[in-house]
Amino acid sequence: MPHESISVFDMFKIGVGPSSSHTLGPWRAALRCVASIKEKAKLENVASVTVLLYGSLAKTGKGHGTDIAVLLGLCGEDPVTIDVNSITPQINKIHAEKALLLGGECLLSFDPAEKLMFLYNETLPYHPNGMSFLIQLKDGEGWSETYYSIGGGFVVKEGEDERARNSIELPFPINTADELLHWCMKTGLSINEVVMENEQAWRPEKETKEGVLKIWNTMKDCTFRGCHAQGELPGGLQVRRRAFDLNKRLVKQQPYNDYKSWIDAIRNGGHDFKYILDWVSCFALAVNEENASFGRVVTAPTNGAAGVIPAVLQYFVAFCDGYDEEKIIRFLLTASEVGSIFKKGATISAAMGGCQAEIGVSSAMAAAALTESLGGTQRQALMAAEIAMEHHLGLTCDPIGGLVQVPCIERNTMGAIKAITASQLALQGSPDYAKVSLDKVIRTMWDTALDMNSKYKETSDGGLAIHIPLSLPEC
Repeated sequence: MPHESISVFDMFKIGVGPSSSHTLGPWRAALRCVASIKEKAKLENVASVTVLLYGSLAKTGKGHGTDIAVLLGLCGEDPVTIDVNSITPQINKIHAEKALLLGGECLLSFDPAEKLMFLYNETLPYHPNGMSFLIQLKDGEGWSETYYSIGGGFVVKEGEDERARNSIELPFPINTADELLHWCMKTGLSINEVVMENEQAWRPEKETKEGVLKIWNTMKDCTFRGCHAQGELPGGLQVRRRAFDLNKRLVKQQPYNDYKSWIDAIRNGGHDFKYILDWVSCFALAVNEENASFGRVVTAPTNGAAGVIPAVLQYFVAFCDGYDEEKIIRFLLTASEVGSIFKKGATISAAMGGCQAEIGVSSAMAAAALTESLGGTQRQALMAAEIAMEHHLGLTCDPIGGLVQVPCIERNTMGAIKAITASQLALQGSPDYAKVSLDKVIRTMWDTALDMNSKYKETSDGGLAIHIPLSLPEC
């Protein structure tokens, strides 16, 4: 089997919440469509664009902000740099004027009620998250393009070979955990060192470190914002933010205006079990409350699971002497490699595999990274990843109202705590006694995904989503 090349910056993407597969993916698909139009014709020659959303994108699209993402993508907005405070006014303007600025350049008549269609009962064969763009030119010519948002912000165009597109030659080609371990044993390198060697196939080491620190700073800022923001989350569920109150109870002196003074106060506040447990939960809640509010987050590896890795990394920083840039870089490199192995061997899309593919994968990534960061061997790190995923197998995705809030936000706290527990078990045990390898648990996860009823795969057709019926606004 050819080796797929996945970079740390493929696994960790800066974007906007609430969903990597339903928000960031469609956003990037719309941007690719605009770029394609520019290649084939001039933007001013476009008469109309119609967008068709299929399957899971249709069923939970409004709760996940898929419509908003598509509109912003068609406008040429960049999810990495857009001012998140400008999103609501820009969307309101499009709805009011029934027009948008295609590619940020040309005014195009576009009534979302007519041109953005949710096909609830239709699913494309390749992936549940399918979407098509129908482009009509003023001269009568036209064409269509279909894209699939396959999880974690990854987008594949119909007819495109994803593996061929990601086939850059790496010094240490890896598809499986066994292959990763082989290279570690052969070279004597740690997991993060193997990853850094591979990253140099794309760019110099200095650039990789700068990019990883940008990822860290985005995670850090998101956590800090979430702990200091209060109010109700958007969408109609009337879910109140909890990180603010928990942060306020845990940190006696208020307010803290910068991250450093805040994290120093946390580090000096104690080390008893309940105190640490509360903080890990607070970190995770903060990130995913920001995510639910269309805030800037990092897919890790998805938006729905964006709080697990930052929470475990903040735990490492605050309580394990991890407040060091080099240590943080190594943590994120190791986490990214474990995530890429899951993507290659199974899926990181809840629409394909349920929540085991999101919270489970992020927990495994965090467990491996924490284990290596605390001095564990390569085998112990992979053992920690296996333990974390083993206890997420079969986890369904059933968001109430199609919103990434209940049970999604709390699940990030559970994933973070399981990651820390898995790391401790691996550090205190011997991989020689492990009965299940990471590759076997990945295979089991994929088999479970294939067997799982589709109503438990991010469709809101089963589970909590139907047992807690709610009347939500249309948009």
